[in-house]
Amino acid sequence: MPNPIGSILESQNVVILDGALATELERRGCDLNDPLWSARILLETPGLIRQVHADYFAAGADCAISASYQATFEGFARRGLNAGQAADLMRLSVKLALEARDAFWRVPENRAGRVKPFVAASVGPYGAFLADGSEYRGDYGLTESQLMAFHRPRMAVLAASGADILACETIPSLLEATAMARLLEEFPGTNAWISFSAKDGVHVNNGETFAECVQALENFGQVIAVGINCTAPQFIPDLLRSARGLTQKPLVVYPNSGETYNATLKRWSGEETCQSFATDARVWFEAGAKLIGGCCRTNPEHIRALKLEIPLIQTSQHLER
Repeated sequence: MPNPIGSILESQNVVILDGALATELERRGCDLNDPLWSARILLETPGLIRQVHADYFAAGADCAISASYQATFEGFARRGLNAGQAADLMRLSVKLALEARDAFWRVPENRAGRVKPFVAASVGPYGAFLADGSEYRGDYGLTESQLMAFHRPRMAVLAASGADILACETIPSLLEATAMARLLEEFPGTNAWISFSAKDGVHVNNGETFAECVQALENFGQVIAVGINCTAPQFIPDLLRSARGLTQKPLVVYPNSGETYNATLKRWSGEETCQSFATDARVWFEAGAKLIGGCCRTNPEHIRALKLEIPLIQTSQHLER
C-alpha cells in the first residue's frame, strides 16, 4: 500500500476523515442491537453503507473507513457463515467504500479543489468481537501472541482487499496495539494507523498513558499515523499535547460527539452540536492533530461543518509562518 496520508499532507495541512458509520446507520433506521453491530448491515442492506460513505465524501471527507470494525470470522461463524462467506463480507465492506469513492471522483465538479479520497479498512479490537463493552477496558486476559492469532486472518483479508490503508481503531491497550503493529510485519507493504480509545486526558482505557503508547509505536515503520478515537472531545487537547515531540508520525483524532454511551443500557445521553465540534477541531489542530474526523454519533453534518472550518485553520497557520 502507498502512504495516502503523507501524499495528502504534502498538499494540505489537514486530512479530513469521515464520521460515524454505525450510529449513522442507526440514525437512518437500521437496528444494530446485534453482536455484529454495523457488520449486520453488510448482510442485510449493503447499499445503505455505500450511501453513507457517499454522503461523507460529499460533505468533505478525504477518507472513508470501511464497515469492517466488527466483522470477524468468529462473529460471522456465530451467525452460521463459513470462513469463505465471512471473508467475502469483509471484502464487500471495502468494495462499498471504494465504489462510493470512485463514483464521487468521476464527477468533475467533485474534484475541484479536492485531493482524491482514500479508503481505510477498519480493524476493530478484540473486545469488539466480544460485544460486551470490553473494548472500552481492554481487560481480555490474552497474551500478545493470542491477540495476534485472533487478528491475523482478518488482517490478511483486509490487507489484500484493495483498501489504501488499515485503520486499527478503538484500541484500548498498548498490548493489543503492539500485537497489531507486529502483525503488520507479516504483510509487507501494508500500512496502518493505530488509534486508541482513552478514558481521560492522559490514559488510554487500559491504563497506560497515551504518551507511552505513542513512544512504543514509533519504531514500527508500517504504522504511519497514531492517535485517538471514540473518546470524549474534551480529553483530546491534553492527549495530543502529551504526545507532541514524541513521534514523527502524524497524529490522528476522531472523537465521538461528546455524548456518553452506557454499554449496559446500550443508550446514549448528553448533548452535542455540529458547530462546537468543528470549532474544537481548530484546538485539536493547534495541539498537533493532522488527521481529524468523527467517531460515534457524529454524522455528515459534523464533517461538513469541519470542512468549512479547515480553510480557517489553514489560513491561520499560513499567517503564523
